[in-house]
Amino acid sequence: MADPLARVRVVLHEPQDPVNIAAVVRAMKNMGLASLTLVRPVEYDPSRIHFVAHDSDDIVAAIRHCETIDDALEGCLHVAAYTARQRAAKRRVADPRAAAEALVGFAAEGSVALLFGREDRGLDNEALDRAHLVVTIPTTDYASLNLAQAALIAMYELRLAAPAHARPRRPPRKDAPPATSEQFERLFADVERALVAIDFFKTRNEELVLRSFRSLAFRAAPDAREIELLRAMAIEVSRSLERAQRRP
Repeated sequence: MADPLARVRVVLHEPQDPVNIAAVVRAMKNMGLASLTLVRPVEYDPSRIHFVAHDSDDIVAAIRHCETIDDALEGCLHVAAYTARQRAAKRRVADPRAAAEALVGFAAEGSVALLFGREDRGLDNEALDRAHLVVTIPTTDYASLNLAQAALIAMYELRLAAPAHARPRRPPRKDAPPATSEQFERLFADVERALVAIDFFKTRNEELVLRSFRSLAFRAAPDAREIELLRAMAIEVSRSLERAQRRP
């Protein structure tokens, strides 16, 4: 199945700082988006983007430049505009997570877009009129986010909404099977012997202590290798005391 994020278009309306353009490209590379459209951007040198966004030649080579938002959004089934400003007009508003779920759903049918405004004043009402959904990122009273930060949050939520195509986690180099009941019982016996050897129960209720240790061990759910390490610690406590007692 194709990655739905391949149909997501990132649109920057009048970006003013080439560094922010580069940082958005880097975020796109991180999150698996490939389509960037710039509407009347500041003049920039594409070769300089690589200093911020390494290995991004594919995205940079495919950047589209448009003169109007309508051109940039042409063919999109759903447009989510990101803004922190409160507006008088009544619009459909969502947080980034809800917006991502909606966008991924529409992306199954065709192109969708994330729309971001210029750094100094964001999106104007004319641009917001093109959006099906207005997205506000939850913040404190200090609501101003850097353009690339806002874009990364939006794309991160998109990646969470389409997890099947995220980079798989590598298994541990030395994986171990779960511990068996027999291994747990051997651990409990070794721990009891070690605690008896150091007179731990002189002022404590042995039954309650051992039951609490059982509960702790089961909640921790150590694997077979980890439980043998715990056993080795308990056994070494007992052996160390035995060696000390044999010394003249």
